[in-house]
Amino acid sequence: MWYLLYNSLLLLVSPVILCVLLAKQRCRRGLPQRLGLLPEQPREAALAPTCIWIHAVSLGEVVAVAPLVRELRRLYPEARLVVSTVTETGREAVEQRLEGLAEHRYAPLDFPWVVNQTIDLLRPNLYVFVETELWPNLLRSLRRRNIPSILVNGRLSTRSFERQRLPLIRDFYRTMLNMISCCLMQSERDAQRMVELGADQSRVRCTGNIKFDQPVPQAAAGGTVVSKQALGLSERERLLVAGSTHPGEEDMIVDAYQSVCEEFPELRLVLAPRHIERAAQVEQMVRAKGLPVSRRSTGRAQSVATSGPRVVVLDSRGELALLYREAELAFVGGTLVPIGGHNLLEPAVWGKPVLFGPHTDHCAEVATLLLNARGGRVVDGAQGLAQSLRELLGNSDDLKRMGQAAQQVVADNQGALQRSAEIIATFLPPSATSIRSEGAARGVLPRPRSS
Repeated sequence: MWYLLYNSLLLLVSPVILCVLLAKQRCRRGLPQRLGLLPEQPREAALAPTCIWIHAVSLGEVVAVAPLVRELRRLYPEARLVVSTVTETGREAVEQRLEGLAEHRYAPLDFPWVVNQTIDLLRPNLYVFVETELWPNLLRSLRRRNIPSILVNGRLSTRSFERQRLPLIRDFYRTMLNMISCCLMQSERDAQRMVELGADQSRVRCTGNIKFDQPVPQAAAGGTVVSKQALGLSERERLLVAGSTHPGEEDMIVDAYQSVCEEFPELRLVLAPRHIERAAQVEQMVRAKGLPVSRRSTGRAQSVATSGPRVVVLDSRGELALLYREAELAFVGGTLVPIGGHNLLEPAVWGKPVLFGPHTDHCAEVATLLLNARGGRVVDGAQGLAQSLRELLGNSDDLKRMGQAAQQVVADNQGALQRSAEIIATFLPPSATSIRSEGAARGVLPRPRSS
């Protein structure tokens, strides 16, 4: 009954979905694949003994799952790895970060005939998806073909959890969860929430957050190394990097920056909007506040004088994680406004103090770890951010200790990648395995019958 209702509603809104995809230029490129019309499969793909399909929605999920893809390539060198995404930024991340390791495909729309066509063409032995990206028809089709599906790095925000507990939704959600072979969750809180929503407890594991296992960011091959010099700044200038920011909080960040500039005349602000399409809007806002501003895309030649306050808008992809290395301290966005927060670990891995607002529902466990270790600090609004900037920039010892504590949090919580890989190994046919870790060989979970 639930699937009949879901598919009826899906059919009703399908004209709207197609119109939206056609209207957005960035979505047209992958439209045939979204409709199940995959390109001709390469000969070597057809000969591969195993196909592992990994689904990551966008940039953030691709970054999170990239180390796992590399580990799967190491464990199964003969396997075909396919990574699907919904967004263009996700596609770019796959092509840049996983070149030569995995193929990119656009995720199919969740119409029954589309997902069936995609599964028939890819013929996966295993489907791995990231952070609770649930598509009912896809999961149902995989289950009917006896293809295992594994949720990795799963999480449930408080808002999602409360919404999915509603009576009319909970039964449908329970049905979907029972289609999943195994749920590997980031925290005990997330694992318990999945069980409360109806997942079989024997299929739920707390493996930790694989974002702790991210390698230290490196410059893209052949690309410009992002640095102070690349931004037109001198080495003596100090950087406050505000990453993944959203409308509303950027005004607060700039206000806080303005209020401390007189005390710290060598401090410069880098604003990295979450969606770089907003770079012009952010630049205009900064200029309206009377501050000199430039954009990363303009290059050094058009940089303004380095004396006095200055803001740089980072309007390039894939450079933020590396730029945190240059910062004195960092602010992570989506937290001063009710978004839920972004990756707090990107500055922490460089040993930088991490500032963030009170809205951290999407990264609650990491925020708690950073706060408990005194490697992170919650700031509330422009005044709270300004006060923390004064305290930390004015005390180099505290600044250093806080950065070291943040980096130690990363080191102390690694291991989710290996735990996840070991469990995934138990769901693949033995003939596909060329290298098995000891943990996988013990059979962490019973191996389901593969297709």
